[in-house]
This record gives sequence, structure tokens and C-alpha cells, in this order.
Amino acid sequence: MKKPDYIAEIKKLLQPDIVTMLTQIHEYKGEQTLFIEAKRDALTQLLEIAKIQSTEASNKLEGIYTSDQRLKKIVLDKTNPQNRSEQEIAGYRDVLSTIHDNYDYIPLKPGTILQLHRDLYKFSGSSIGGSYKNADNIIAEEDSEGNKSVRFQPVHAWETPGAVEEICNAYNEALKNPDADPLLLIPIFILDFLCIHPFNDGNGRMSRLLTLLLLYRSGYIVGKYISIEKIIEKSKDTYYDALQNSSAGWHEGKNDYAPFVTYMLGVIISAHRDFTSRVQIMSSKSISKPDRIREVIKNTLGKITKSEIMEQCPDISQITVQRTLADLLAKGEIIKISGGRYTSYTWNRENE
Repeated sequence: MKKPDYIAEIKKLLQPDIVTMLTQIHEYKGEQTLFIEAKRDALTQLLEIAKIQSTEASNKLEGIYTSDQRLKKIVLDKTNPQNRSEQEIAGYRDVLSTIHDNYDYIPLKPGTILQLHRDLYKFSGSSIGGSYKNADNIIAEEDSEGNKSVRFQPVHAWETPGAVEEICNAYNEALKNPDADPLLLIPIFILDFLCIHPFNDGNGRMSRLLTLLLLYRSGYIVGKYISIEKIIEKSKDTYYDALQNSSAGWHEGKNDYAPFVTYMLGVIISAHRDFTSRVQIMSSKSISKPDRIREVIKNTLGKITKSEIMEQCPDISQITVQRTLADLLAKGEIIKISGGRYTSYTWNRENE
């Protein structure tokens, strides 16, 4: 592994498209601060929804599932985990809460990374929690026929402690430079973390938790209200492509961070847009709840499901949403697209 030089890498990334994305996020950050100060009470429901979505999506990316009902109860700490999957979900919930509540007091150091990893596995009784890998691992991929191949060979187990310390030091040192934008430093660090792959298990989930931690510490707290993990899960093919493109040549220090940095900036922009949209809808108390539901559908290009409507209007009951959908269908204002549990709706633009 080549000794990291994050300032040099940042200079390579100051390309027109990336600079434009940075400018957008900086503008959103200012709006975000104003929204949070003015609408703090209304955002409580977004916090709860984002925690559930983040816990579900980040675990889902690793093939860890439970039912929607069980997931919600686990995230809200209203039940005990009943199997290995639920134990890992409960661990993610607790680490996520720790980061949400204490990010200012969690510095980026190898010791704190190990502590967060330990807590990720605290319900499973597994001995791997809080310890670096004890054997070399690989990042594999599987094709449509089930054939597995090695996509990337991470750092050797014996090199791992030193490698993690090096990237932590490189990040913290670069952060002291006033010209170093954290929005560039964070995905660079995360890519290096994933290329090191320091743990026997939990590397992907830890990378997403560390992304939130570093964003929060830099003042970008949109992930508290909009699930960044869900955005990644919904675009997982692009996510994995960006990881693969940016990790090529990593061991020789010849990799290009731009694909992964660009992808992550896009995720952050998407989260901010969603945040702005939801806050505006929640703030529209002057119009009736059915009219708010109507506006959500009308302002959505393409399809939207009932659950997605409820995510955007967390203060509106399921019964009200169902009644409104039935009324809008009867009036011909919306079109129902059947799909079983995935039934969706779209605005009837032919009537406009």
C-alpha cells in the first residue's frame, strides 16, 4: 500500500463537474441549517423514518433481512432480536444512534473504529467484533450463473493495523488544511477503508457508518433526516461499479478516486434534494392533508407507492392516504399501476 497523500489526491479531483457538485452541496448546507432551526419539531418524524430506512438498507446490502414489522420494532427498541440477522440489525441500530447523538465526541482514530465495530456485533456474541481480520480476505463477485471470482485483493491481515492508522492520520492531517474540502476527503478515506477491508465481516456496514460520522463532524447532517444508506441501496449497481473503477490500481497508488467521489457527491445531493422537498411538504400546514398527498403525487415524475407517500408525509395516517388515493382515482386525477404489494400511482398528466 502506497503512503496516502490526501492533499495531492484532492488537487486531482478539482475538475469542473466535481466542483459544480461541491458548490451545490455547499448551498444546500446553508438551506439545511435554516430548515433545521425553523422546523426542528417537524423533523422529529423524519429522524425516526431515516433511522429505520438506514438500518434496513445498510443491512440489506449485505444480505441481512427481517420482516418490515420486526425491523421497525427492533429499530425502535421495542423487541429483542430473535436470530443472527436481527442481532446484526440491532447492532447497527445502536451504532447508528451512537453516531447520531455523539458524533462531536467520536474522533476518527483506529481505536474508535474498533469500538464501533465491537458494538456492531454486541448482540451476536461473535468474537470478531472489535478486532481486525485474523486472516487475509478477498472481495469477490458472483455472475448470473453463480460463478464467483476475485474482484479485489485487500491488504494482508498483518498489514491492516498500520494501514488503518495511516489513513486515519492522513485524513486528520489533511483536514487541518483550510483548502481541503471534507466532501472530497470523506469518500477518499472511505474508499481506502474498503480497499484495506480491515475486518473479517462488517466492512460495508462500517464504511457507511463512518461516512455518516465524518459527514456529521463536518457539518453535513442531512443523513440524520434522509437515509443515505437507502439512496446507496437503491443505486447499488452504480455504487459497486464506482467502487470497482476507483479501486483499480489502488495497491500501486495509481487508482482514480474520481468515480467513487462523484458517486458519493451525487448521493449527498440526492439526500439534500429529498430533504428540501419533504420539509416543504411537511411545512404546508395551510392546506389539507388530502391536498398535501395530491401535491406529492403531482410533483412526482413517474410512479410513487403508498409507502413512499407516507414517507414524505409521516404525520398523515395510512387510512387518510388510502382514502385520498381512492378519491383521486375516482376523480381520474391519478392512475393506478397494479403490482401486488408494489402497487404504485402516477399523476394523470393527460388531463392537464
